[in-house]
Amino acid sequence: MTAEILHLRPGASEPSLQPMLTLTASGMNSVNAVILERMQSEIPLIPALAGHLISGGGKRIRPMLTISGAQLCGYQGTCHYKLAAAVEFIHTATLLHDDVVDGSDLRRGKASANIVFGNPATVLVGDFLFSRAFELMVEDGSLRVLKILSGASAVIAEGEVDQLTAQRQIETSEERYLSIVGAKTAALFAAATRIPAVVAECNEAEERALEDFGRNLGIAFQLVDDAIDYDSESGESGKEKGDDFREGKMTLPVILAYARGSETERAFWRDAIAGFRTDDDDLAHAVELINSHDAVLATRERARYFAQRAIDAIACFPAGEARSAMAQAALFAVARRY
Repeated sequence: MTAEILHLRPGASEPSLQPMLTLTASGMNSVNAVILERMQSEIPLIPALAGHLISGGGKRIRPMLTISGAQLCGYQGTCHYKLAAAVEFIHTATLLHDDVVDGSDLRRGKASANIVFGNPATVLVGDFLFSRAFELMVEDGSLRVLKILSGASAVIAEGEVDQLTAQRQIETSEERYLSIVGAKTAALFAAATRIPAVVAECNEAEERALEDFGRNLGIAFQLVDDAIDYDSESGESGKEKGDDFREGKMTLPVILAYARGSETERAFWRDAIAGFRTDDDDLAHAVELINSHDAVLATRERARYFAQRAIDAIACFPAGEARSAMAQAALFAVARRY
């Protein structure tokens, strides 16, 4: 298999996550066993709240990337199972905190943890999961892995704060938006794919290649998430349609629609992002404007660009089941509707 046939060509079959699910099935059983064991506590509320989200139907693509990356590197050990679980705990903790910050009502199609259990418990259980993640990192015994994952955790927090300060700021640029995405989403993807190269003792070029794969995939993944907010019903996306709009988040569809709009349209966006026009009719008008300027289409095109960069990054590895599955996952991340 050459790098060229990893492109999504006209007439090619629809990309699917199934090759990665098949590739990582056995490893993910081990990861899930670690997750189940380490989310337990003598305080009943902790496993109840953590389980509400962890068992809520997420794709678990980040730990799957750690498992598939290990297979790509030819790693034969088992320590990456705990590290993949640590990656999922970090991700879950950030979701719990995000839902509190955003005041979200839905997560993965059901009531979010903060709605069911309240904000204080949700924040504290998020902290518990962060702590469990760091326990798992320390047990691995690799200072390099600890540095990578702890560094990613700090970058994610910085990205979330940056996004908060950009909220309701209509002049947010595409450059700043991509910087936020690179921190709050792509940093953990990059860490998840880099750490198997570290435990497999790959050379520096292979380690950087896997890190580049994860970072570019993470950017593509978030771009599509932001497009979906204006392009899908809540039943598809697992959250209320228009959440980003009502929260005044400057995501790429809005940035592009604002930049391409007339002065009248820009006046609407200024009011909407400031929080003065957020009812259902305003959301419908926002979607109309976004569609009239092909902003969702353009966002997905940018996502395809980053997905292809991810695919190209791992072309240095031998062709095989692992590389093909990871490429399919990148294409799926762009094509998905949920």
